[in-house]
This record gives sequence, structure tokens and C-alpha cells, in this order.
Amino acid sequence: MTTVKYALDEFIYDMSRLVDEQPDQGTLFDRGSIYLERLINNASAIPQEYSVPAVGKNHGTYLLHYGDNGLLVTSVVWGPGDHIGPHDHRTWGMIGVVGNGITETRFRRMDDGERDDYAVLERDRVNLVKPGDVSLLIPDVDEIHQMDNHTDRPTVEIHVYGNDLRGLERSSYDLESGAIKHFATTRFSNC
Repeated sequence: MTTVKYALDEFIYDMSRLVDEQPDQGTLFDRGSIYLERLINNASAIPQEYSVPAVGKNHGTYLLHYGDNGLLVTSVVWGPGDHIGPHDHRTWGMIGVVGNGITETRFRRMDDGERDDYAVLERDRVNLVKPGDVSLLIPDVDEIHQMDNHTDRPTVEIHVYGNDLRGLERSSYDLESGAIKHFATTRFSNC
């Protein structure tokens, strides 16, 4: 019996069609998560050069697809000990772990959100996201998170977003001072 594996181009085709349908958020996440689970359970679907940290770095973020409909697909590699503090995305997102695992800490914003330079965050939950798991990012509801690779091996993830992160204003949060810093991704490791 031959096992049929789900390839990256099939995933991009299925997700593009789904995004083009402009479904409600629940349908987008339900169907999109099924597609992403199929993809991340086929580690060979991700080209090897996008499954390792960038040359000379402990981290790598690689563009795999960007479409006219806003669909962005990247491979993110967290090297051993890699850490990124609390930040948001300002678009819907799905993150699927291909290999190893990563600790994701989610936060809730406790202030009224009136200030653009200050926020009070409260830790909501901490999860070890393992291979085959999918994590959802819901703008303004449940998207502020911190990522930590506490292992001695790289963690490979596939990130899927509703907008191109390049140039999209986002925020990082300082837990001690409450300061908010605004930033935008300018490039990926491969472009």
C-alpha cells in the first residue's frame, strides 16, 4: 500500500482557495487547521534549507509563499535556547510545529488599551507545543505570546498568516515596565 503525503504546494493551493472564499473566522481556523496538521505531519514537505537556522544565526524565518489574497506562509526555525518576548501579530495566524517542540506563553492585556505606549499584561497560560500541534492567533482576542526553545535542538514550525508581516506594524511588550515598542518585519532570512 502506498502512503500519499501532503505536499507544500497542495497546502498552499488548499489554503489559498480557503482564504479566497472569505469564510468566517471559525471556518477558516477549522478547515485551515486540518490542512496545516496534514502538512506538518509530513516533515519532508518542507525543503531542508528551510528547516535549519540561517547561516551564522540561531534563528531563521523563511518565506515559503505570499499570495495576492494576503496569505503568507513561512517556515520558522527556533535554535536551541532561542527566545522572543511577548509580541502580537495584528492578523489571524496558525502555527504548526513540524519538529521538536516549543514553549508558548500566552498573555492577556489587562488595561483598557487606550495608551499606545503602555500595556499591562497578565500571563494566561503556558503550553509545550509539540510536533503535529497547531496554535491559533486571534487578533485582539488571543494573539499576544512569547516563544521559548528550552531544548538543545532546533524547533521547526510553519506559520500561516492572513497578511504579509513585512511592513505590518506590530507591537512587542516589556513585562516589567509595561512599555510597548512598535516594529515591523522588514525581511525574511531567504529574501
